[in-house]
Amino acid sequence: MTARTGDISPVLTIRSVRTTPILVPMKYALGTSVARVTEAPLLLIDLETEEGITGRTYLFCYRPAGARAVASLVEDAASLIKGEQLRPADIAAKLARSFTLIGVTGTVRMALSGFDTAMWDAVAVAAGLPLASVLGHTPRPIRAYNSCGLGLMAPSALADEAARLIEGGFKAVKLRLGYPALAEDLAALNAVRERIGTGIEVMVDYNQMLTLEEALRRAHALTAEGVTWLEEPIRHDDLEGNARIAAASTIPLQLGENFNGVDAMAAALRARACQYVMPDLARIGGVTGWMQAASLAAAQGVPMSSHLFPEVSAHLLAATPTGDWLEYVDWADAFVQEPLKIVDGMAIVPARPGSGLEWDRRAVERFRMT
Repeated sequence: MTARTGDISPVLTIRSVRTTPILVPMKYALGTSVARVTEAPLLLIDLETEEGITGRTYLFCYRPAGARAVASLVEDAASLIKGEQLRPADIAAKLARSFTLIGVTGTVRMALSGFDTAMWDAVAVAAGLPLASVLGHTPRPIRAYNSCGLGLMAPSALADEAARLIEGGFKAVKLRLGYPALAEDLAALNAVRERIGTGIEVMVDYNQMLTLEEALRRAHALTAEGVTWLEEPIRHDDLEGNARIAAASTIPLQLGENFNGVDAMAAALRARACQYVMPDLARIGGVTGWMQAASLAAAQGVPMSSHLFPEVSAHLLAATPTGDWLEYVDWADAFVQEPLKIVDGMAIVPARPGSGLEWDRRAVERFRMT
């Protein structure tokens, strides 16, 4: 799958990049087996061109120190290609070569992915078209599940939160499990089910916390519970172990948020380690990497969902032949001028140029890291 840009976009020349780390309070805390997260450390990226066009995106950096580290790498990348014509695929390849010795993984991968996404946004803004259209597809509504909150609380609190999460019209939610005992997992799931009803789909995410033996046991126990997928029950890079779970369980196994580039996704599919994939925009390689992953998923008929970044991911899923579910979080609502709209469980891909991201500058200043 290739994106068509040369015939619809004017020539752009890279001038500079501006990075702004912010810390945004979450309306719903994310409780996992690793940590309870109450704030989102984000990095805003503004890529400026000599022609006055600005491309924008943001990254979720997991920790405040991560935002600062990624910012430094984004600025370093910009210094390497300042003054060059903005051709995203060519520049992505050049930057990957430039960072080969340090390794294109972790914060480096995130920085280059963010830079790539901002470039594509600038291309689409210059063309006066939505990002999905620049990628060769018509923007369309994308079914979305609410991934805010729902993590490792008492069953009654989970049920209350789940009821709030579907008030906006969502038809699906993600539940984070991984309590010390299987019985606690089942109690949490049953409490949520009883409150929201059987018409709402529930995705289950273990955040890699189980051993292989325990994952097999819990997958078997969840078989009768009607969950939509089982996400990252064990280490994401244990392909052999995940393949065993995928083969043994009737629940589709979901991997992808930790794929480091398209090669990692290809390896997981070769190993039959999952039935579904959900790449992360910041780890798969930005828009360029996503479209390569979409081609791979399409060739093998694998449903492909997104991880975070719903404002951009909605456009990308609209351009993905096997596009499945959009993971929705509301973190950007606090600092963008026009938040992503959800109507009757569907994310409405905006018709505005680019990904549609415009910062609320007063809010950005309020959340800026010091």
